[in-house]
Amino acid sequence: MRVERKMLASAVHGLMVGGGLIVAIGAQNAFVLSQGLRREHAWWVAAICAICDWLLVGLGVLGMGALIAEQDWMMALARWGGTVFLAWQSALAFRRAMTPHALAPEAKLMGGRRRVLLAAFAVTLLNPQVYLETLIMLGAIGAVQHSPVGFFLGAALASFVWFFGLVAAAGWLASRLTRPWAWRVIDSVIGIMLAAIAWRLAAGAMLP
Repeated sequence: MRVERKMLASAVHGLMVGGGLIVAIGAQNAFVLSQGLRREHAWWVAAICAICDWLLVGLGVLGMGALIAEQDWMMALARWGGTVFLAWQSALAFRRAMTPHALAPEAKLMGGRRRVLLAAFAVTLLNPQVYLETLIMLGAIGAVQHSPVGFFLGAALASFVWFFGLVAAAGWLASRLTRPWAWRVIDSVIGIMLAAIAWRLAAGAMLP
């Protein structure tokens, strides 16, 4: 029972950290929303974005994370590096909340399925921020969890819900996510959430 609680706690941490970072990647979200609005291979696009995230987060948490967990100094580096990174991301979220912005989905059609899917891979894998957040930061933070597997599952769930949710609710979301006030609220929530996680990580509340 205790193991299950630890895994659940790690999964919640993964859901919160993964969700906060995924929502912040604007170009990828704008592309998914655009395809959802046009109903142009949108579910394929959501699947590609989610699967790429799962693979990268899995490599980070279960690969790099396992390596980090073997060394005390690397665990300490992961703890404090993760704290600084999350605090920085929180500050950026609050900064965005103070600056009017919105998603701007494109209106023109892209063409055949192959072209759309290649664009989905490009917007996901050619963005350096994706690797920093998945392989390095989520991997490092996941390494100091009670259950790295639980953390990975939580982060994977966040990715699945966000990308497929964008497609499923594209029509309803479009008019709202293009309004600056909506992103003020979203970014404020993300900022608070990431700041709270950074504090818990620094305080040792997320350590095994």
